[in-house]
Amino acid sequence: MNKVLLGMAFLLSGLLLISFKSNDWMGSDGLTIDSLRKVYAQPKQFWPKANVDKGVKFEELDTLQASPLDLTNDSVKRVSALGKLLFFDTRLSGANQISCATCHDPALQWADGKEVSVGHDQLPNIRNAPSLENVWIYSSFFWDGRANTLVKQAEGPISAHNEMNQDLKSLAKKLNRIKGYRAYFKAAFGTSTITNQQIFESLATFQQSIVSQDTKFDRFLKGDKHALNDQELLGLHLYRTKARCMNCHYGAYFTDKEFHNIGLTEYGNKNQDLGLYNVTKKPEDVGKFKTPGLRNVMQTGPWFHHGLVKSMDSLMVLYNMGMPEHTVLPGQEKDPLLPKNDKLLRGIMLNVRERKALIAFLEALSSPPLLMQVERLPQ
Repeated sequence: MNKVLLGMAFLLSGLLLISFKSNDWMGSDGLTIDSLRKVYAQPKQFWPKANVDKGVKFEELDTLQASPLDLTNDSVKRVSALGKLLFFDTRLSGANQISCATCHDPALQWADGKEVSVGHDQLPNIRNAPSLENVWIYSSFFWDGRANTLVKQAEGPISAHNEMNQDLKSLAKKLNRIKGYRAYFKAAFGTSTITNQQIFESLATFQQSIVSQDTKFDRFLKGDKHALNDQELLGLHLYRTKARCMNCHYGAYFTDKEFHNIGLTEYGNKNQDLGLYNVTKKPEDVGKFKTPGLRNVMQTGPWFHHGLVKSMDSLMVLYNMGMPEHTVLPGQEKDPLLPKNDKLLRGIMLNVRERKALIAFLEALSSPPLLMQVERLPQ
């Protein structure tokens, strides 16, 4: 990331310490906090029109949806229970030291709170570990979308040299030697002979059970019109209108599930990451990364695919300025892979009070961590 721009964001973010007074705010549309509360007390179809660009087929913000995982089905329940054991078992890694939960900790909203995860032999990953909450909603996985099913996603970190570093040719044999696992695989798949496919399917099934809990915003949508305080309510309004967040972060999970270049490619230097282009090899995909959902976003920093932004204040300032544009270096004038920022990006020009209100609304999308008790692992 452009270090000068990041430094400016850090300095400007300090201005967000200004206090919020709801009774003297009035938007350019003439709405006050009191009138906003009356408007947003109505059903969603009567809310102010969302500010989205032409061609964006957004969905209105909504409450949580049910995961398609049917845990009332005994067969599915057994596969998920096995996947849970495997998720927390460090023996899936080559050195028996790293589990899936090492980088996706339920106490940290299924992320790890680090800039980038640290794997086998203390090797750093190249990207920030995304939360696994609500992962079932996606049809592509990882920041660059390189896996198109949760089963394929489960395989990647286990075999990656800088993550779990497990030789996949040895994985099933390794677990077959753990006698305690045989009964679990027998119950889940009808056979005590363990295969890699069964391991990945179990992990994928368990991940579909990882879902967010209700938030203040959900309670607001369900009829508790005082669940959001004045500042959070203003943030909701700004989110849908002036801040233009609805262009990419909409629906029940605050994501369009698409890929965008928001100017963080680092193109042309040693830290460059071409994102989706590494998968598709299409020049227009250079620098595109998946839009993350914003539920529990305040609990899952640092942010962006590289984890370089450590405060939401700084992140907000970056968006306020329109995000960094790639500086064309000598010799790059005709480069077909020169990254181009998404056309949806533009400076949103919120004042300090408005930025603080928007952050307050994002905080209202937080829910308590899911308490997860891990049984004694099979021996």
